[in-house]
Amino acid sequence: MLDLSASEVWFVTGSQHLYGPDTLSTVARNSTEIAAALDAASTIPVRIVVKPVLTGSDEVRALVMEANASPACVGLITWMHTFSPAKMWIAGLRALQRPLLHLHTQYNREIPWDGIDMDYMNLHQAAHGDREFGFIAARMRLERKVVVGHWSDAQVKERIGAWTRAACARHDWERLRIARFGENMREVAVTDGDKVEAQRRLGFSINGYGVGDLVAVVEDASDAEVDQLVATYVDEYEVAAPLCPGGERASELRDGARIELGLRRFLGDGGFGAFTTTFEDLHGLTQLPGLAVQRLMRDGYGFGAEGDWKTAAMVRAMKVMSAGLPGGVSFMEDYTYHLAPDGDLALGAHMLEVCESIAAGRPKLEIHPLSIGGKADPVRLVFDAHPGTAVAASLTDMGQRFRLLASVVDVVAPLRPLPRLPVARAMWRPRPDLATAATAWIHAGGSHHTALGFAVTPEQLADFAAMSGVEFLVIDETTTVDAFRDRLRWNDLYYLLSRGL
Repeated sequence: MLDLSASEVWFVTGSQHLYGPDTLSTVARNSTEIAAALDAASTIPVRIVVKPVLTGSDEVRALVMEANASPACVGLITWMHTFSPAKMWIAGLRALQRPLLHLHTQYNREIPWDGIDMDYMNLHQAAHGDREFGFIAARMRLERKVVVGHWSDAQVKERIGAWTRAACARHDWERLRIARFGENMREVAVTDGDKVEAQRRLGFSINGYGVGDLVAVVEDASDAEVDQLVATYVDEYEVAAPLCPGGERASELRDGARIELGLRRFLGDGGFGAFTTTFEDLHGLTQLPGLAVQRLMRDGYGFGAEGDWKTAAMVRAMKVMSAGLPGGVSFMEDYTYHLAPDGDLALGAHMLEVCESIAAGRPKLEIHPLSIGGKADPVRLVFDAHPGTAVAASLTDMGQRFRLLASVVDVVAPLRPLPRLPVARAMWRPRPDLATAATAWIHAGGSHHTALGFAVTPEQLADFAAMSGVEFLVIDETTTVDAFRDRLRWNDLYYLLSRGL
């Protein structure tokens, strides 16, 4: 399971020697107190590590180089307690390779009306010290998050916590390895893309492996390992009687277990955090991996079907962002619509691979025919997704840039049972409505594959896109088609011109 508690965000305070050693000592104490309060906040999943107060250019650059080299550091929070001349930050900010959050706060919440004097003013001057820092960041066109408010406020801590989750996902992408078993589904455009450019811009690597390489590991799984995993299935799921030990189809569940064991071993030994499969390349496998994929996603792996490595990367990123939070994240596909006078709905599903982390109850483990792939009937978990607000996100390659598109949806229980649909599924109402959301999605070139996450917010995805240098568009309750299309046109112009800025 994913754990963000070992990740660090460094709390960096700027000042200068103009105010004397006593003031700098107070600044250091105040900074330590603020960092400790943020570190203790339940809404911030990473460690907040206070660093010495910075007063000169060499100190700034040295700290930035240390942060760049640290495997634990996922970002910096900067705060100018006093006035910190911004030229001293230029060299360090130019070298910075970690996400940056500018916290515009001050140590004291309120003005001490009866006691305020110039000593107080010289110490508590973030109101203009942070503007000096803001100018140099703007002049350098430095991508950063700005959070304003008192450091003790719950909303400030929540926004910082959300940003740290995005920073952890960005850090994970820089090291992420994606394994592709087989190629993309033939002739499909949106799931393909420039893998070299993705590694150059986004960090993760994508490499292909023959299905035979996986089959060799699958076949190495011992009968004892299979027995143990089947017992886990019986314990965790409502297993259809024919699949239970001694049932007439028990051997097919054992095949599914053997595939899971092989996939886990292959991905674990190779240090992979995400993977893809395709039903068009199953040579040597007895069935299309379904149950195995569902369980691997539950444990934090990213996944994309039909070779869709971009969605695999997004599922992984959203898994990292929401680590430790309820709700779940899954690979998803817009499948079919319910267009009715009482309200339009979308039904999302896939052939097999929907993550059990979004299940409303105890999943059923079943086996049914699959008309695609030409293999034996695959085992899979069947369930309905739990209700709640979620975000469906799609990463696409637009040629000159990558685009991250997010749609806010309200997942609802199916209006009626679906007894003849033997797959996991989710039904939702897009905001503001299906017609507007689908129109905007299609104009933006969004994929039919998405990463569906309940604990991930549009603000987090916007932060993540900014950190990654990716265009971001959101479809929500405020969206209108005309304004959205104008945004697409302005974005095209911006990304064309920004190459020369």
